[in-house]
Amino acid sequence: MSSSEKMKNDDNGDSNSNSKSSSRITWEGCSVLLDINDSDRLVFARLSPSAKLKIGNKNCSLQPLIGCPFGTVFQVETSPNGPFLCPSQGNVSNNTEETGDGQINVDSRDNRALVDNNSAQTLTGDDIEAMRRQGAGGNEIIEALIANSATFEKKTSFSQEKYRLKKQKKYAPKVLIRRPVARSICEAYFKKYPSKIGFMRVDTLSLLLSMANVSSDSDILVVDMVGGLLTGAVAERLGGTGYVCNSYLGQAPHTMDIVRIFNLSDEICKRILRCPLSDLLSQKESPEQNLQHNDVSNVECQSNDPICAPVNMEEISQSLENEISNLGADNAITPATKVGKATKAGDKAPQEIIDLWKENGFSSLIIAAPELDTWTLVRDLFPLLSNSAPFAIYHQHLQPLATCMHNLQLEKMAVGLQLSEPWLREYQVLPSRTHPCMQMSAFGGYILSGTKICE
Repeated sequence: MSSSEKMKNDDNGDSNSNSKSSSRITWEGCSVLLDINDSDRLVFARLSPSAKLKIGNKNCSLQPLIGCPFGTVFQVETSPNGPFLCPSQGNVSNNTEETGDGQINVDSRDNRALVDNNSAQTLTGDDIEAMRRQGAGGNEIIEALIANSATFEKKTSFSQEKYRLKKQKKYAPKVLIRRPVARSICEAYFKKYPSKIGFMRVDTLSLLLSMANVSSDSDILVVDMVGGLLTGAVAERLGGTGYVCNSYLGQAPHTMDIVRIFNLSDEICKRILRCPLSDLLSQKESPEQNLQHNDVSNVECQSNDPICAPVNMEEISQSLENEISNLGADNAITPATKVGKATKAGDKAPQEIIDLWKENGFSSLIIAAPELDTWTLVRDLFPLLSNSAPFAIYHQHLQPLATCMHNLQLEKMAVGLQLSEPWLREYQVLPSRTHPCMQMSAFGGYILSGTKICE
C-alpha cells in the first residue's frame, strides 16, 4: 500500500464517526428510539447484531434495523425460525370519500344498531393458532378477522379503522425507528418518565435554547440537573463549535447519561466539558461567599432525588442501558438488550480553557436545577458571564424564579427580565375531525430570562 493510500484511509477513519452521526441511515452501535404501536411503548436501544427487543411475549432481533433509514416502519412477522422484524408496506385506510367535484363525502352510517355481546366474531382462537402454524402473517389474520365479523360492514368508517388498528397492535405490531434528537428524547421522557428531566416539556426546552441565544461558536455555561438533556440539546445545537461547560457544586458532578442517546460525534463530545464551580470562581472570593457555596452543596448532597445524588465517576461512564434499566419495570421507557457503550462525553476541562473562560466570560447561562436555591446560584454564577450575556433559568415552580427576578431588579444586575410560562396546545388534524387533543399537558414550568449588565 502506498503512503498516499494510507493517508487517505486514515482520514476516512477519523471522519467516520462524524459522518455516521449525521447519517440518515442507522449503523451498528448507534442509539435509536423505537416507537412501538404509535407511542404505546417507547424504547431506547443501541443497535447490534446480538441486540433483541421484546414485543409482547416475543423476542425479536434488531439485526434487520441496522442499515435502514430513520423513519422506517417494521412489522413483527412469524416464521418457522421464530418471530422477526420486516419492513412494513404501510396499509393506510381512508375514512372519507371524495366526490367528483372535490367535496368530501362523510360516511353517514352510525353504530346505534350494534350490540356488543361477543357473538359477532366467528373465528375462534384455535382457528387463529392453526393459521399461524400454516405460516399466515399478521395482515392475513387481520383480514380473516374482518371477513368473519358479522358487524364490521355495519360500522362507520371511523369505527372500522379503530377496529383494524386494535387488531393490528395485537397480531401485527409495528415498530418505527426514530432518530434520537433533542425533541424526540424530551418528548419520550416527558410522556413516560417526566420526573427524570424535571418535568421539562419540549416547547420549554426550545425556549430555553432560544432565550439563551445558543448559537455557533458560543461558550455556554450550563447547570444541568435534569439528567443531561439540557447539556445534550445545547451541544447538538452548537454542532461541534464553541464549548459546553457543565458546572456543578460540590465534588460530585450531576449525572448526564441522556447525552449518550444523542449519537453525538467525537468532535462534539470533545466540546462537552465538566468543571466544578469552585474552579471557575475567582480566588479573591470572600469567606462569606465560600460559606454560601458550602451551604448550597450540603443541600444538594442531602437531597433524596436520584437526579442530584452524588455518583461515582465510574458509574457516570457506564452505558445508557445500565442507567435506564434501573428505572424499574413499571416505567414505560424500556431498555433493549444491553449492548456496547456510547462515546464518552464530559471530560474535565483543562486549566488553559478554564483560564480563558475566567478572562473572557461565558456567552450565555442556562440553569435547570430544581433542587438548588435559584437566587443563590444565580448570584454566584453571574460574575462568570460576559457583559450583555443572556441567561435563561428553568424551574418547575414559580416562586423561586419570582424571588430571583425581584432580587436581580433590586441589585440592578440585569435588564430585560421576563418571567414566562410556556404554553403548548396539540391539535388532531383530520378531515371533519380537527380539534385539540383530548389529553394534553396543561403545565410546562416557568422560565426566567434576561440580559446581564455591567456592575
